[in-house]
Amino acid sequence: MFNNLSIKVIIFGFIFTFFSSFGQSFFLGLFNSSIRETLSITHGQFGSIYASATLLSSFVLIWVGKKIDDINIFKFAFYVILLLSFSCFFFSKISSIAFLFLAIFLMRFSGQGLMAHTGTTTIARYFTKSRGKALSACWFGLSTAEFILPVLIVYLLTITDWQNIWISISILIIIFLPITSFFLIQKLDFNTREQKDTQDNKKKEIKQWKRIEVIKDYRFYVVCLNLLAMPWIATGVFVYQSFITEAKGWGSFVIAQSFMAYSILSVVTLLGSGFLIDKFTSRKLLIFMNIPLLFSTIVLFYFDNPITSFIFLGLIGISNGLANVLGSSTWAEIYGVKFIGSIKALTTALMVFSTAFGTALFGFLIDKGFSIELIAMISFIYILISLILLIFVRNKLNPHYI
Repeated sequence: MFNNLSIKVIIFGFIFTFFSSFGQSFFLGLFNSSIRETLSITHGQFGSIYASATLLSSFVLIWVGKKIDDINIFKFAFYVILLLSFSCFFFSKISSIAFLFLAIFLMRFSGQGLMAHTGTTTIARYFTKSRGKALSACWFGLSTAEFILPVLIVYLLTITDWQNIWISISILIIIFLPITSFFLIQKLDFNTREQKDTQDNKKKEIKQWKRIEVIKDYRFYVVCLNLLAMPWIATGVFVYQSFITEAKGWGSFVIAQSFMAYSILSVVTLLGSGFLIDKFTSRKLLIFMNIPLLFSTIVLFYFDNPITSFIFLGLIGISNGLANVLGSSTWAEIYGVKFIGSIKALTTALMVFSTAFGTALFGFLIDKGFSIELIAMISFIYILISLILLIFVRNKLNPHYI
């Protein structure tokens, strides 16, 4: 199904999304207690610093991320590797609130931002007929990290200081990633593409949109409204899971156990969605992406039984699996791949921004006395409105042909 070069590109994407985990919320959150103890700060102070640093990283990513369209992919990846390694080393030296802000900014920017952006953009640009399956395999790297790293880090924190862990990660990155990138994508350039069959070559060529053209296209905003629902709602749920647990009376370990349902269904959907996208296209599947997320808010609104926690997080997992792949492939289908780097830099930045927005909005509503049921209803209304708008434009999401 894939030739040698295609397999190398997929492995590269897998590795880069795996290593993007060092800048993801689930990983940084593992060091929350250790950092707060070191700096003697509260949950609220840590949350404010985290949200503001994340916002800054999303703005910088818009400018830096577009450079992947102008620089050789291997060179761009090497610069990202250097920055991630430095960021991890810098994170180990946190000694003040100012250092904490800068360290979180660097990790969110280089890890969650540039590492994931580099891996997924390379895959979206290279693959055409097998883009869905390739992106599924690519995002499986992050799912693998979510499964392995929490247990590993919790164990390591019992035998060594958290600073030593970050120094070790920095060394691992600077040794492992340059070597693997050299063997996997050194020969890759802007014009390297997945091999097409004769019938594919006869198809009309689609228009290649520049970012300035994309931001003037109303379809972009409708699709974004749908793609950003998952990041801000799921982040709010994950960050404030203790509030949900207390409000529902579920007990301390119910949501933690329910993450098994989230992880399993997320991975299953992730792997299956690639085949569906290659068969039906992302544009046709997009309308189904947030339906499980919509039902999850209904479950959270109506039910209090602890068993519903598994259903709630399981439904979020299904939407997450779809969103990971659709978030990269949809833009390539509609706007082409020539300027996909600058387009995805903007959409990745919006995704990072939405995670900060979700954290801030949930916190604001909780402080104002909103119940989790009311917050679920607000989330339901957002998803429903964005879905209705998408239904109106679903037949206009086809690419423009030259």
